[in-house]
Amino acid sequence: MARDNDPDAGMRAVARVRGVREQDSRLGVARAAADERESARRLDAVVARLASAAEPSVADPEAYTAARRAAAGLAADVTASRAALASAATLTTLAREHWQRDRTRLSAVELLLEHRAQQRRAERLRRERVEVDDLVAARWMRARPTEPSADPLTDPLTDPSAGGAA
Repeated sequence: MARDNDPDAGMRAVARVRGVREQDSRLGVARAAADERESARRLDAVVARLASAAEPSVADPEAYTAARRAAAGLAADVTASRAALASAATLTTLAREHWQRDRTRLSAVELLLEHRAQQRRAERLRRERVEVDDLVAARWMRARPTEPSADPLTDPLTDPSAGGAA
C-alpha cells in the first residue's frame, strides 16, 4: 500500500467537507429567498384581490352578506399570507446566518492550509540556504591554499598560550 506523503491530507478532507456544507447552506439560502419571494407574491395577489373586491351595488341583504363573507375570507387570507411572509423572512435570515457560519468555517480551514503551505515553503527555503551555504563553504575550503603552519597546536594565531589574537 502506498503511503500518502501529503502532510495536509486530513485538513484537505476537512476543507472538502466544509466546502460541501457551505455549498449546501448557500443552496438553502437561495431556496429560502425564493420561498420568501413567493410568499410576498402571494400576499400581493391576495391584497390586490381584497382591494378589487367591489361593494355590492344592490341593497339586497343576501348579496351584501355574501360580499362581506368573501371580504372577511380575503382579509383572513391576507393575515395568513402576512404570517407566511414573516415566517419565510425569518427562515431566510436563519439560512443566511447558517451559510455565513459555514463560509467562515471553510475560510478558516483554507487559511490554515495556506499558512501551513507558507511555513513549508519557508522551511524548504531555509534548508536550501543551509545546503547552499555548506556547498559554498566546502568549495571555499577546497579552493583555499594549504598553509604549512595549519597545525592548531603550533599556530600562534590559534594557540592562546603563544599570545595570539584568539
